[in-house]
This record gives sequence, C-alpha cells and structure tokens, in this order.
Amino acid sequence: MSTPRPKKVKVKICGLKTTDAIDAAIASGAEYVGFVFFPPSPRNLSVAEAQPLAAHVAGRARIVALMVDPNDTLVMEVAGAIRPDLIQLHGSETPARTAAIAELTGIPVMKAIKVETKADAGHAVDYAEICELILFDAKAPKGAPLPGGNGVPFDWHALEDVSGSVDYMLSGGLTPENVAEAIRLTGAPAVDVSSGVESAPGVKDTARIRAFIEAAKAV
Repeated sequence: MSTPRPKKVKVKICGLKTTDAIDAAIASGAEYVGFVFFPPSPRNLSVAEAQPLAAHVAGRARIVALMVDPNDTLVMEVAGAIRPDLIQLHGSETPARTAAIAELTGIPVMKAIKVETKADAGHAVDYAEICELILFDAKAPKGAPLPGGNGVPFDWHALEDVSGSVDYMLSGGLTPENVAEAIRLTGAPAVDVSSGVESAPGVKDTARIRAFIEAAKAV
C-alpha cells in the first residue's frame, strides 16, 4: 500500500489537561486539540476543568470534545459549556445515534471506527455522510478498559479499500517515531495522538508533542 502523500498533514493532540501542553501543541502547529470527557480515562476532564482550558485555546485551534456513548445530558452540557468545534464519538454509537447527536447540538461530529481488519474499516462508509471526519483508531486489545488511547497501532493496510472514499484522520499507536511512516504508507491527511506523546498515562510530554508534530509535518 503506497498512497500519494497529502499536501499538508493536519495534527490533533488529544487528551490535553494543561495550558503548557496546549501551548506546546498549538505553537508547534497542531490544528486540533482534544479534551476527553470519559471518567475511566486518565485523560478525563470534568466540564468545569475543561472550561478554562477551552477558553485558553481562544480560537487558535479547533477544539474537539471526545465522549464515549454519551447521553443527551452530557452531550448538551459539553456543547454548551465548552463550545467545541467538533464532537468526537469514541464508543459504539450507531449511525442513527451519531446523526442524532449532530442534530441535537448543531456541531459537526467525528466518529471513531475501531480497526483490526479491512472489514472493520469498511464500517466507515455507514457514517461518511453523517460525519465531518472519520477517525480510524486501533481496536482495543481484549480486556482493555479503554476504547482508545491504548498506544496500540493497527495494520495500516486495513485502510486500503476505504481510505479514498471517506475524509479521515489516522490514530492508534502513533508516536514521534512512527508517524512519518504511517503518513507515507496511508496518505493520511490528518493524524491524531494521545498516549504516544505522554511520559505517563495522562501526562503529556511537551518535547514529544513538538517532535510528533514536526515529524508529521515534515513528510
């Protein structure tokens, strides 16, 4: 699988919890910053904790609010208080539920598709007309407590049959060391990282954030 490289790779740094990490991401060229609203995650934020961080972004990047199978109460609380530019749905949301959340909030949605095989990746077409973006992420290892952010890549060849038919972002086990290879192999127009730029679960390393963005944009 060898795909023409995109003209400009966009970068999302997810699971941010501090202004220092936000500033490192934006100063290095990240177009998206992600806040996680999922209590089991070490990157989880309460809405109250996320509000000043969202204000700190101040239009310098697109804010992404990640939720996992959220109910309407959480969706509306996050939408109203954080005013994200994009809602990332990272659970088992159906196309109908995804469409309902987009309609309820009036905010574009990015749906995570968990990939292990080409058949898994093929499910993206069911969401293509509903979502602004598809996020191809690695399927969580058996028994893993989190649906994403596990630092595990998938076989990028699994995207061969679908990558040209949807607007997407690549995630899953990306690091400063492998992101350039991933972009060259898949032609991904955008990449997303969380655990790959951490020194410990939930603790962002600003040097690794800079290195990741530099590597992605050098391709």
